[in-house]
Amino acid sequence: MKGVKDMESFPEERKRYIIDRLKYTQKITVSEVSEQFNVSMETVRRDLDVLEAEGLVKRVYGGAVSGTYHHGEPPLLKRKKIMEDQKKRIGEKAATLIQDGSTIVIDVGTTVLGLAKEIKYKKDITIFTNSLPVADLLLTSMDQGYFSGDVILLGGQLNPKQHSISGKLSEMVLEQFNIDQAFISVGGISLQNGLSDYDFNESMISKKMISVSKEIIVLADSSKLGVDAFCKFGSLEDMNAIVCDSPQPDSWQGNHLVKNIDWILAE
Repeated sequence: MKGVKDMESFPEERKRYIIDRLKYTQKITVSEVSEQFNVSMETVRRDLDVLEAEGLVKRVYGGAVSGTYHHGEPPLLKRKKIMEDQKKRIGEKAATLIQDGSTIVIDVGTTVLGLAKEIKYKKDITIFTNSLPVADLLLTSMDQGYFSGDVILLGGQLNPKQHSISGKLSEMVLEQFNIDQAFISVGGISLQNGLSDYDFNESMISKKMISVSKEIIVLADSSKLGVDAFCKFGSLEDMNAIVCDSPQPDSWQGNHLVKNIDWILAE
């Protein structure tokens, strides 16, 4: 097969190709990528080493498979730099959906950090969160006068690795309120298994957030599409919108599970 380029391609382009291919196939080989981009197999191996370090793939003999982390995903601080530009765009687009006077809830993850940074020029909003970094960003924004309202940090058990709070106490607090919008991050999202994540306790909090909210908005970068993480916590049929940096996959279009979901492209 003729390579798509006759010169050395950019590493990010090759890595994007690898991630996209693994959404539709169980394994990608070093030789396939080498031929596709007309680069050496050693160059492809270096690309795969980087992607494995970022938690996006798992190296196997002759190539790689999709990264899974069934025993927990990498720490939050390690994940912050993964697809940083895409997460920023998703956060900017998601922030435009927040209305003055509304009550929202934001769960845990690096994608929702992009949203927290972009909440500006909103009046009288109430924000619940179980994310310590999100709460810290919101506190700074309030102090600088970017928005007005209240920020409520859910109580519960601390997870130092993910900088999050979870547990029955967090769920009990959420049960006392009616939420307008839930902004939910995911470890994976697929037609077969809906929304999923890697930490059981955090997944249960996200599930509770969904149950008490009128509108459910999922924030997912393209590396999460077609991925099944360890814990299932939500059905696609319950979602109102998905904010993503890439268009809806062709294989999803027309499927009854997503026909009522507003796919919002963060360009």
